[in-house]
Order: sequence, then structure tokens, then C-alpha cells
Amino acid sequence: MGRRALLVIDMLNDFVLEGAPLEVPATREVVPVIKREIERAHREGEPVIYICDSHEPDDREFQRFGWPPHAVKGTRGAQVVDELRPSMDDIVIEKTTYSGFYKTKLDNTLKALGVDTLRLTGCVTHICVMFTASDAVLRGYNVEVVKDAVAGLSEEDHQAGLRIMRDVLGARII
Repeated sequence: MGRRALLVIDMLNDFVLEGAPLEVPATREVVPVIKREIERAHREGEPVIYICDSHEPDDREFQRFGWPPHAVKGTRGAQVVDELRPSMDDIVIEKTTYSGFYKTKLDNTLKALGVDTLRLTGCVTHICVMFTASDAVLRGYNVEVVKDAVAGLSEEDHQAGLRIMRDVLGARII
């Protein structure tokens, strides 16, 4: 039998704080739920892995997708919000695009830890959470999405992301 890991996706100042460049207001509502998930994972000995956008100032994602500069390496905006700050035992993996797997050490880290099930939290439901879920499923991981611990740019996008992850990817929405 494998092991479960908790992923905390993009709960960064540039998404969460009021007035941030890519503010997702609903992220502030899920912070307490994610905090409980982190505490539960720590109690149960599950790895907690933070998946964090980390961009160069001239990252092509800003031009290609029209996003304003955000989560630029070395800035406060690229840091995890204070309420969810990683502990010394947690793992932080930087990413440069939507999926936590694309050109990162996530897959190797999960394999080394013996993880076969990912419990997803964070933002944005229909973008970074969903693309990470897709890549996880395609790599053979079981995926659980904590529906009260993910946030979308809009309720419609949030619900669409949950529906696609459930109906297309076979993720458990819990």
C-alpha cells in the first residue's frame, strides 16, 4: 500500500492578499481549511508539499497568457502566505507554469517518498490545481481534491474545474 501526500498549490501572497497582481479573493476563504489539512497531514505523518509559482521578471508566461507579472522570484509576492508558511519538514517545489509536474522535481520526490495518492488544495481550481491533477492522473497517481480547500477565479470556473477533475480525470472530490 502506498502513501498519501498533501499538496498546497500556489497559496502565495500574489494570489491571496487583497490588491495582489493576480488576486483570487476566494483564496482567503480557503486558508483556514488548508491550515486544518496541513495540521492533519502533520499529525498523520503525511508529507506536505508546497507547489509554488516562481517566475523570472521577464517570464514568457506573462506575455503568452496575458497574466500580469506575479510570483517573481525573490519578491514577497512569491512567498507562501504567513498563515500557511511551510514548516522545516515540509517540501517546497517551485514551478514556472500551470502544472506542478512540468519540469520540476515533484514526480521524483513523490516516488522517493513512496506516495501514490495526492490530496490537492490551493488555487486556482480550474488552472494550476486542475493541470497538476491531470498530470498526476496521467502518471498513475490517485487524486483527491478537497473541494472546500481550493479556490477559483469565479464560482463558475471553480465548479467547472471540480467537475472536469471528477468526471474526466476520475479524481475523488472530497
